[in-house]
Amino acid sequence: MIRLTALLCALCLAALPLRANPYADMVSMRLVPGWQMSDGTLMAGLEFRLATGWKTYWRAPGDAGIPPVFDWSGSRNLGALDIEWPRPEVFDQNGMRSIGYEGDVILPLVITPDRAGRPVQLAGHIEIGICQDVCVPVQLDLDAVTLEARADAPPVPAIAAALADRPVRGDEAGLSHHECAIAPGDDGLILTARFTLPPIGETETAALETADPMIWVSEPEMERAGDTLTARFELMSDTGQPFALDRSGLRFTLLGESRAVDIRGCGG
Repeated sequence: MIRLTALLCALCLAALPLRANPYADMVSMRLVPGWQMSDGTLMAGLEFRLATGWKTYWRAPGDAGIPPVFDWSGSRNLGALDIEWPRPEVFDQNGMRSIGYEGDVILPLVITPDRAGRPVQLAGHIEIGICQDVCVPVQLDLDAVTLEARADAPPVPAIAAALADRPVRGDEAGLSHHECAIAPGDDGLILTARFTLPPIGETETAALETADPMIWVSEPEMERAGDTLTARFELMSDTGQPFALDRSGLRFTLLGESRAVDIRGCGG
């Protein structure tokens, strides 16, 4: 398991220049303003542009990836911010799996103002990794950008396309049943998840996230038999101590060439 911490930079609105970093030619980032939703939340996007052959990582990046970290504490009138992650790709990196994006990607941001109807001043400190043959930490800040609540602003096509590329819910993909069995392992637990689901591509894999960030999750062993897809994971605590697993806090993302499926929770 490779654990690195890396920091990526942000550009403020209207293409302000990148802060100095030795990898400015490898990655750039800007905030794309969007529109106001019917419930009063604001939609925006973080656009990442990567040089040819460079990648960055999804929220659960795999053993060879670097988990991104976002700090929005410098913002004003920000009640909540949720990132909507588009469907990622699976890469082989030095014999290990990583999950992320190559080239350009927009992460849609759903922003809830603390005081409805007033502008949000968004400022962020973002930690991310970019990788080619090796992984590189890059550090930048998003300077304060004011986002106005504009009910008449139309959707931005690039952000709308990223939203449309999100993993779909299980029922939208034809999932009719899923269950999990948990057994003791050599150093932790073995979780076997079975999904009754039509194929989502010739090659299918899965990512598992738990509610406890101190639990390490292995790459899965996958098996398809008819409409049943089985994924087996090893789970261990970073502390090396026994741990309880919250089934309701499990989140599976099934990844295929044609689509991805987001499944929450798993009963016995």
